[in-house]
Amino acid sequence: MASTIRPRADTVFVGGRVFTATSPAPIDAAVAVRDGRILAVADDTTIRDLVDADTEVVDLAGGLLIPGFQDAHVHPAVAGVQMGRCDLSGQRSVEGYLAVVAAYAAAHPEAEWICGGGWSMDIFPGGTPTRGMLDAVVADRPVLLTNRDGHGAWVNSLALERAGVDRDTPDPVDGRIEREADGTPAGTLQEGAMDLVGDHVPVATPDEALAGLLEAQRHLHSLGVTAWQDAMIGAFPGNPDNYDVYLRAAGDGSLTARVVGALWWDRERGLEQIPDLEERRRTGRVGRFQATTVKIMQDGIAENFTAGMLEPYLNKCGCATANSGLSFVDPELLAEAVRELDRLAFQIHFHALGDRAVREALDALAAARAANGANDNRHHLAHLQVVHPDDVARFADLDAAANIQALWAAHEPQMDDLTIPFLGPERAALQYPFGDLLRAGARLVAGSDWSVSSPNPLWGIHVAVNRMVPHDAPNAPADRAPRKPFFPEQALTLAQALTAYTAGSAWINHLDEVTGTVETGKYADLAVLDRDPFAGPPEEIGATRVRRTYVEGRLVFADTD
Repeated sequence: MASTIRPRADTVFVGGRVFTATSPAPIDAAVAVRDGRILAVADDTTIRDLVDADTEVVDLAGGLLIPGFQDAHVHPAVAGVQMGRCDLSGQRSVEGYLAVVAAYAAAHPEAEWICGGGWSMDIFPGGTPTRGMLDAVVADRPVLLTNRDGHGAWVNSLALERAGVDRDTPDPVDGRIEREADGTPAGTLQEGAMDLVGDHVPVATPDEALAGLLEAQRHLHSLGVTAWQDAMIGAFPGNPDNYDVYLRAAGDGSLTARVVGALWWDRERGLEQIPDLEERRRTGRVGRFQATTVKIMQDGIAENFTAGMLEPYLNKCGCATANSGLSFVDPELLAEAVRELDRLAFQIHFHALGDRAVREALDALAAARAANGANDNRHHLAHLQVVHPDDVARFADLDAAANIQALWAAHEPQMDDLTIPFLGPERAALQYPFGDLLRAGARLVAGSDWSVSSPNPLWGIHVAVNRMVPHDAPNAPADRAPRKPFFPEQALTLAQALTAYTAGSAWINHLDEVTGTVETGKYADLAVLDRDPFAGPPEEIGATRVRRTYVEGRLVFADTD
């Protein structure tokens, strides 16, 4: 009689439930892993039958096993370098910022420039810090500190002097110098104006950049993130070309996450850059890294009035101004570029925050569809702060994914003080319409935009469900008092939000055949949660923590508490 050889599992997960991301509710099941892939999803008894003396048995202890989170819009290479420099992200006051700057300068007397970032606009009147504040703590060296969203920089007087920026320096076409009454630069540089000073900042060394990327990866793994799309691959002020950093990490095996790189579209160039992007794609496929996407930043942000709007911003009195934001790429050129990139099978990742920018991106995709036909390039629009109702259904029609940063869809100081008053109540109600997009058939994918905001997926999911910020999130109001939900009719269910952050983002990364769900045969890219958030009240989702993270069955993070 022939005997049946029982396969042995390397790791099994028992004692909890599993969210597979293939159905809207967790299932009562256990999971076995062998050789980096999911061997079986079955009842506890069946899975325990695959255990032998060498199998690691992970007791979920009533927690939830999920597919590893995938962040569809994040900047780890840049965030990691910032973490090793003058990092202001842990502070929430002017005094706290200045104390960090002073301490960093004292601890680094060898630094030619004091560089870093992480400050928040809502801490300062009008969102614009001044050079005098920095001069008071560092006057002997130039200082440049980017804000948390990366769309502005705070500089001291010496930085402006070194760069030759003065009252006679004109604003660049893609930015603005905030000025004092006599035209002297006040100390805040918006959008493209940052480069006036940023181009003079010493670039991080390759070793510093690699160390930053690996520290960022460690942090993301601790939050259950196993894959991401880096939304800004290129060289930027103070940072070396992160394309080379990723190739190095992927080549030596230190990159444990799966990463899609979005190659930066240089808005100072035109179609002549496309062959360069093709060459970068050709050589940018190493290990777990593949540079197969192009990132086009179409507008800025609402808080500094550079997000592209269909109607003008309001002033403090509620009257219309002459400013309706920026379109960084001329719409005609945008349509031509998108058409050609789509023909060449690039995925296109748009930064589209205002309703005009969203429409311009969708119009460009419609032109590409008309010219090239339907395909599987999986284009997506990120941020989507304001979407005109006429454009909501177009996402599904064009198979354009909605890439949401849910943590921002809440009442918090930057929203209440620097955004809503200048949009007006009718337009403010069009912000972050996740529910409308989903009901209209759009595919939702999710990301954090870290270092702009926290990379914790569970905090983002909490806001997507509750439309309120968790009390311990860094963008929570200083008094931690609860605020009313932010247009709660746009809320998602827990399953919808969790699916966007797993299966949805795996789809956008072209990884859905091998990751994103808990199914037999897929890679064991998994995260273990300390509780089952489906079993508790929605307002406690943000308190959930990650206990363990696995990539291809390999443990890449374990909570030691």
